[in-house]
Amino acid sequence: MTTFPCLAEDEAAAARIQSKNSLESYAYNLRNSITDDKLADKFEAGDKAKLESAVNETIQWLDASQEASKEEYEEKQKELEAIANPIMQRLYGSAGGVPGAGGFPGGAGGFPGAGGAPGGFPGAGGEDGPSVEEVD
Repeated sequence: MTTFPCLAEDEAAAARIQSKNSLESYAYNLRNSITDDKLADKFEAGDKAKLESAVNETIQWLDASQEASKEEYEEKQKELEAIANPIMQRLYGSAGGVPGAGGFPGGAGGFPGAGGAPGGFPGAGGEDGPSVEEVD
């Protein structure tokens, strides 16, 4: 069995790009949540300002760090999650789930970056497409 150095480089590049895309998706989904008509007025003023600042800082960092390492993207996502997750949990806890806003897929622990799929928040509507049974 021969090892191909190009394959390892391709896999590393793909992992880096996936980490970048995950962070980018997470940051933009949060930004959309902050400006969403159904959610915007539900944030506590201090939380909203803190989250907006963190999201904007992350997006600026992404714009300036196009060639960052996989680890740097992952670390930046963890930093953003540390700020966003408690705020979003308070938002959904105090708002009783905000009907029609999509909510956390699979509960609060299903927030993107915490095991959920990137782009899964809010209103991703993963149930709208055909199921396997419908396709067969």
